Amino acid sequence: MVINTRWVLNYTDPKTSQRVQLFFERQKEAIAKRNAIQASVESRTYVPAREVITVGEAVALWLEGRRGEVKDQTLHGYEQGARYISEPLLVGAKPVQRRAYTETGLVPAGASLKPTLGTIKIDRLGTADIRAWHKLLSNEVGPSTASRARKYLGSALALAAEDLGIRPPTLPSRLRGAPKIKKAILTSNQIVELLAVAERDPEQGVYVAFPFLAGTRPSEQLALMWEDVDFEANVIRIRRMQELSGAICEVTKTEAGRRSIPMPTRLRSMLLAWRAVCPHREGEPHRVFPGLGARRAWPQSRVGGGGTLLYSNFRSRIWASLLKRAGVPYVTPHSARHSFISMLQAEGVEVGLVAKIAGHASPAVTLSHYTQAVRGGEVALAAIDRAYAA
Repeated sequence: MVINTRWVLNYTDPKTSQRVQLFFERQKEAIAKRNAIQASVESRTYVPAREVITVGEAVALWLEGRRGEVKDQTLHGYEQGARYISEPLLVGAKPVQRRAYTETGLVPAGASLKPTLGTIKIDRLGTADIRAWHKLLSNEVGPSTASRARKYLGSALALAAEDLGIRPPTLPSRLRGAPKIKKAILTSNQIVELLAVAERDPEQGVYVAFPFLAGTRPSEQLALMWEDVDFEANVIRIRRMQELSGAICEVTKTEAGRRSIPMPTRLRSMLLAWRAVCPHREGEPHRVFPGLGARRAWPQSRVGGGGTLLYSNFRSRIWASLLKRAGVPYVTPHSARHSFISMLQAEGVEVGLVAKIAGHASPAVTLSHYTQAVRGGEVALAAIDRAYAA
């Protein structure tokens, strides 16, 4: 004769007033559940078990909340990263097989699908689950993808806690992240030389000087309209972005991207001079940085300008050309943003203000991704001498 012993936890649900029975194989599991329920009631975070959503549902709610707040391309990136949280993960596959699986849904020979976190109820999700999932992602698709997915998971869990009163687990620390790649930026002296050359070029100079003096993303710069440049208030208002296709998107990369940037004196002078000669095509928005059109024999002006300037053309025909004339190393247009942010911090501007001007949702982003040394070690030595002077 076999006797099966089960432990029963009987309680009245504090929210629905319904009688609940939970069964456990071991006494310590029943006691642990009872203690967890009591703690959640005392901390006012209790949610009936049937109302607790899964991780996958929390991620879907987070994505839906971002829709309309960020541009389509950014949202698409969120959706791609969220798949690694909610959907089964293809393991044991090569990159080419992974791409084929994404397109066809057919599992290649020798590979298999492993569950991720999508079906787990949030109140059942633990740090061990997250750590194992992150390790699996790092091994199968790389540390960079794993770190991005972890960030999205944290945002989804935080939203669930705020909107639904569900207490999520603490994200584990010391997870292996992707190695940080230092972006190449120009030195302060090189930027000074570049700006001097830009000021002498009345046609293309402002295109290159602008991101060094305003810290904008290339997509923000190319979408800028003259109506966004307020010379009276001395600010530049960032309200939209331009996609790689040239289409204008009436939202910024993130909600924090909608901002007003103070206009430095040097940039103001260049923009005022440029506004007087900036080409404008009839019937189209009056862009600050339009296509310049085709050259004609001197002294005739260009023809056909005023339309959309694609990023690829801006980078190859204007940006690279002026950097070469200035005799400085080639860097990407986005590196000018890094230089701008690093310069502000090096000059002692508080990080909260730098984040606001840069359009970052949190100063932590500014500190972790956009801080690079723009001055030499002698500056640090001078600071130490000043601090500890006798």
